[in-house]
Amino acid sequence: MRIGFIGLGVMGRPMADNLVAAGHELSVYRGRIDLEAHVCASAKEVAEQSEVVILMVPDTPDVEAALFAPGGAAEGLRAGSLVIDMSSISPTATIGFAQLIEKLGCDYLDAPVSGGELGARDGTLTIMAGGRPDVFERARPIFDVLGKNVTLIGGPGAGQTAKVANQIIVGLTIEAVAEGLLFAERAGADPAVVRQALMGGFASSRILEVHGERMVDEAFEPGFRLRLHRKDLGLAVQAAAELDLALPNTAATQQLMNAAIADGDGELDHSALYRTLRREHS
Repeated sequence: MRIGFIGLGVMGRPMADNLVAAGHELSVYRGRIDLEAHVCASAKEVAEQSEVVILMVPDTPDVEAALFAPGGAAEGLRAGSLVIDMSSISPTATIGFAQLIEKLGCDYLDAPVSGGELGARDGTLTIMAGGRPDVFERARPIFDVLGKNVTLIGGPGAGQTAKVANQIIVGLTIEAVAEGLLFAERAGADPAVVRQALMGGFASSRILEVHGERMVDEAFEPGFRLRLHRKDLGLAVQAAAELDLALPNTAATQQLMNAAIADGDGELDHSALYRTLRREHS
């Protein structure tokens, strides 16, 4: 399949690598371009070269620019092309983007992912899709290369809604693990031993396993950058306001992430919230 890929960052690059390894022909734009692919000068050229265009960029304005700015992908799409946005962006904006692409006679899926850089590299991402069932099935061969847990959530925007929910749960759990391990440390217990003990109990979780270990080892090289998670919680708070819904702990965790970024930790892994809590209680 001829696939265009826009956004070869921490997540996008290993995803593109896996598509090349699976035998797909790639055209690429934006990011570290040192893989076997046709290098394009614009998003428009990517779309002209491709049956399917995948976006993996940081935020809502980046998706809008990649699609609709002068020289954007929308200018190069042909009737029947498929756009798959795998970024994590606003569910409301996503619905509008889908409508604009469909007016061009093309198909659109929002399909954000969870699993971090490790999942992107190993092809084990969780993929949450929004769009029509027939379009989802069309994209299934691509998703099967990139992920292991692939679910059609609902119509346009539903994938992004699921991803926002995911980021709420992940963010609050990271904060809870950080508080628990900091409490253990300040109370005189070895947080590494406490973490290991908790892994056998009801507090066990993938976040305690992976991010708890990062906290204990103070190893905060990014799998998922803290500033990007702060952006996702901002999407959650914004969407909650539109729904007249209170998410007090999400808002509090977003504020803690604001403090982390103010302290210069925005490019670290989101588990670096542990550092922020330690500083606030030093």
